[in-house]
Amino acid sequence: MNSDSFGAMAPVSSVRLEATNHDGVLIGKTLSAAKYQSCREKGVAVPDLVLGLDLSNHSALGFEHPAWRRNGLITDIELRPDETTLVEWKPGMASVIGDLWTLQGEPVEADPRQALKRIAAAYAERGLSVLACVEIEATVFQESIDQARAQQYQNLTPLGGNAGAALVHAKSPDYVEYMEAVVARFDEIGIPWEAWSDEAASGQIEFNIAPADPVTAADRWARARQVMREVAYSLGRSVTFMSKWSAEYGQGAHLNVSVSDENGNIFFDANEPSEPSARMLHFLGGVMSTLEASTSFALPTITSYRRLMDLEGPPTTQTWGIANKSCAVRAVLAGPTATRLEYRLPSADSNMYSTLAAFLAGGLLGLDEKSTPPPRFERMAWALAPGTVPLVPKNLYDAIAALDADDQLRRYLGDEFVDYWVGLRRWEWFSYHTGAERTDDRISVWESLRYFELA
Repeated sequence: MNSDSFGAMAPVSSVRLEATNHDGVLIGKTLSAAKYQSCREKGVAVPDLVLGLDLSNHSALGFEHPAWRRNGLITDIELRPDETTLVEWKPGMASVIGDLWTLQGEPVEADPRQALKRIAAAYAERGLSVLACVEIEATVFQESIDQARAQQYQNLTPLGGNAGAALVHAKSPDYVEYMEAVVARFDEIGIPWEAWSDEAASGQIEFNIAPADPVTAADRWARARQVMREVAYSLGRSVTFMSKWSAEYGQGAHLNVSVSDENGNIFFDANEPSEPSARMLHFLGGVMSTLEASTSFALPTITSYRRLMDLEGPPTTQTWGIANKSCAVRAVLAGPTATRLEYRLPSADSNMYSTLAAFLAGGLLGLDEKSTPPPRFERMAWALAPGTVPLVPKNLYDAIAALDADDQLRRYLGDEFVDYWVGLRRWEWFSYHTGAERTDDRISVWESLRYFELA
């Protein structure tokens, strides 16, 4: 490695070149230093199946593939490094995140990171910049990953006792050891974090990652989850990002977003700081008009919809409100730098590249068309009488149908990205209904086997 690329980094013998597939799984290759040097511009060949396998390692079928998939014939695409993401992962190993390109030198439009980059560029073309951050929730268990596998992820013991939302002194030392080890790794590899805390369910945790531009925020999300897994395994523990692994409270990935122009935060109104600005309302208008269509990005798995239970925290209605945590979107009016929108629908198993791209696409639509949102919701948005407000789609099938019928998000996300996602999610629905021994009101072993480790 040359010093221009790696600066003060210790001597590196290998480089892990990574991307994220549609299910949020890190994919890629570990390269020797010499091989990495030789493919820094063009990238390294990877099979197109990196974007075509489901979480059980089967090829997703039943829909028309884009040209780069060659309709079932396995071919190569290229994974090109984005060296702005280069870090020393551990002594002797570097890590760099990349993007997927066709062999003809075109970006793979179905690549979630490429989709987010396109949306960020569209904001930049309008003189706008976005700040985003993610609240990452997960559950940690006393059992090692090997023991969890042996038990088919059933009857596991959450780490740290049963003191939901308690201060750290009420938690067991092994819980504190895990949390402190994670943030130490964040510091080592340069993931700026703001806070960590207990969450509502046994063993459930939350890390708040500092705001950044959209692509960097999603990169940090991907790396933070990898750190959380690696630390758990190194300590003889296991961790899951399943949206709901048991009858306990589910877990989410709340997304916070603000937009600025040359004059500052466009969501903040200096003349009426206790009210949303006109442009925040336009953004909200687009988000709310596409909320149903974008739901499958925020809730991408069969299990994601089990989290949608009134009074347990997640939103169940297509509503927005000011400082109203029962709504799908919460406006936080907190001064010129902290005023933002919080998207509360995403589950912990969502892919933040795709989820953030869809949310920003809806907002950009609203800004472009000066959309008007529905009236803010000023009551508790749970346990309402039927017909009071539109509900969030109740399952993956309905959410995909809403996206497939939508023509607004397509204009911003692109047909290939939307159609490929629709095909993958329909395969997910089909796989569950043909492969699971299930009682639909209870989490199946099929879901645990499919989602516990990889979602």
